Amino acid sequence: MGERTAHVHDGDIGATITSLAATIHGRRAAVPEESYTARLLFGPEDKLLKKVVEEACEVVMAAKDCDHDHIRYEAGDLVYHLLVALERYGVTVEELAGELDARMR
Repeated sequence: MGERTAHVHDGDIGATITSLAATIHGRRAAVPEESYTARLLFGPEDKLLKKVVEEACEVVMAAKDCDHDHIRYEAGDLVYHLLVALERYGVTVEELAGELDARMR
């Protein structure tokens, strides 16, 4: 577990996800030795997939502890790693939004 983020304020999830996805996409041009995201995008597939599973487990454990701030922190890690996985496999956030929208009908 990393350090919890201090002074967190509510934000706009759509704008945040869109911005983060664009930043992750931009890391395709980065040197993997200088960018953790680039290492996940271009490194061994299992490393990224294990991080997604690890972060999902950490969200579950934080939830089992009923620790609000820890859930939020770990969910941030999970969403980041999930967005990296989507980028690696060519699934855009717009496609993800379409998938979720279709399920609400």
